[in-house]
Amino acid sequence: MTNDQTSRKTVHSQQWDKTLGQNSQFLNEVSSEEASVGKCLREIRIQRGLSMRVLAELSGLNVNTLSLIENGHSSPSVSTLQQLAQSLQVSMTDFFQTNQGSKNLVYQKQGKRPHVPFEHGTMEDLAAGMPRFGAEPIIVTFKPNANSGKRSIVHTGREIVYCLEGHILYTVEGEKFLLEQGDSLIFEAYMPHQCENIDATPSRALLVLCPMDERDRPRERHFR
Repeated sequence: MTNDQTSRKTVHSQQWDKTLGQNSQFLNEVSSEEASVGKCLREIRIQRGLSMRVLAELSGLNVNTLSLIENGHSSPSVSTLQQLAQSLQVSMTDFFQTNQGSKNLVYQKQGKRPHVPFEHGTMEDLAAGMPRFGAEPIIVTFKPNANSGKRSIVHTGREIVYCLEGHILYTVEGEKFLLEQGDSLIFEAYMPHQCENIDATPSRALLVLCPMDERDRPRERHFR
């Protein structure tokens, strides 16, 4: 074998090892997220005093499917999470809450936040692990042409929106506001409001929910 062939073989081997390492890291991250969702599901089910069989009947899902999810052996689809959330009367985001309320400081690197799916897109909780009261900062990615639904949203406190990318149309008490990159909107959240991504591509926004009552759960109204 020539020196040139040996060199190419060494480079190829190094690239392959690097690829394997990246794939291994990805698989570990996926496995960890699935285990987290399963753990949260089990905790919520037990808190509700439901057996796995009863939850299966309520949600229309198979007992084996629930078992695989709870044990971190299966990654549930968005539609499956919606079925479970409706059956347990919780928000889909509750399935991604880990060590909720145990932190007094949260530092997150870009790309390392958990991406929580909901019907119209995904959300990233900037305060994951902190108590859910006061300001709740969230980065929301809306699917193309997605909207918040036919019913207007109403909750306590204020809502702050800062458009990061795309075009988001907010309707607050019948008045329309088109948010482009860099635009912001703040309003009293008791005013009926809706939002819509008017682009054929994803739009992103920083959303800060500021409920006045810690018992209020505005996320459930926004992320069904």
